[in-house]
Amino acid sequence: MIGQTSEAHLDLAKAYWAEHNYPQAIQEFKTRAELKGDKNGAEFAVALDAGFRSGGWPSALRKAIEVLLTQRKANAAYVSPIQVAQLYADLGEKDAAFEWLNTACQEHTPNLEQLRTDFALDSLHSDPRYAELVRKIGFPQ
Repeated sequence: MIGQTSEAHLDLAKAYWAEHNYPQAIQEFKTRAELKGDKNGAEFAVALDAGFRSGGWPSALRKAIEVLLTQRKANAAYVSPIQVAQLYADLGEKDAAFEWLNTACQEHTPNLEQLRTDFALDSLHSDPRYAELVRKIGFPQ
């Protein structure tokens, strides 16, 4: 039951993020991490919170990226390249977002199917690299 509940908080976090209700999104990320006993998830949420308090959502995203890259380098836990791509895409840093999406393809990352439906990646759809990535994955165009 905790797994289902914690995933509901992840869904809520994403919904609040999509609505630009960042404080509530951060709270849901924190709640999810607490329920799961997920130290890395808690570190991610704390970074979002600290960044948001010091410089708004762009700062929150940058701090969260730092945490994810540190966790990934340390092999502390699985860090999905898609998650990193989402944060870069939301920042408007398309080159970095595509770099991480390509890493996701190379690593055969689970959840690549969300590429076409993930709101955080919507800003990439007009870029020609997006169509190429969709083709490479094998989605219908």
